[in-house]
Amino acid sequence: MNWLLSLAAVAALSCAGAAGAAVPAGQPIDGIRCEQMEGSVLHIHQHLDIRDHGKPVTVPDDIGRPIVGQCFYWLHTHTPDGIIHIEAPKFHTFTLGNLFDVWGQPLTKTNVAGAKAKQNERIVVWVDGRRYDADPRKIELTQHLDVTIEVGPPYTKPTPFTAWNGN
Repeated sequence: MNWLLSLAAVAALSCAGAAGAAVPAGQPIDGIRCEQMEGSVLHIHQHLDIRDHGKPVTVPDDIGRPIVGQCFYWLHTHTPDGIIHIEAPKFHTFTLGNLFDVWGQPLTKTNVAGAKAKQNERIVVWVDGRRYDADPRKIELTQHLDVTIEVGPPYTKPTPFTAWNGN
């Protein structure tokens, strides 16, 4: 019986994700299903870079690929390089908020995946090198979109992401 509890503990920890977030086990999120195979009707990629007071925050591998559910959300990552994969069985509009919901992490005015703005600081968002002042949760994820989120200073214009490597 102890080995069964240990196995359950390992499974729970392996599904915890970044910063201990609760990762879903295959139930739909924001209407996004978790399928046994990646979809092939819509296949596009984006890049997300998060900076916490100038230090990089890893966008982890396997967002949207729960071990317990053994499936792929239409919106997911494979590697910890910030490249987002949308591989859906139908055409659908996806947003940055959808990614954070699948990831199980906050995306608010003061907290981005656990990186928190201090008093009198702000979060600055860049989309394809241009300052974005609206709600970042509503950013539509289109092919090769490049999003940088800076939590706290320094607030510097990001270098464009170009390492698509065939994605």
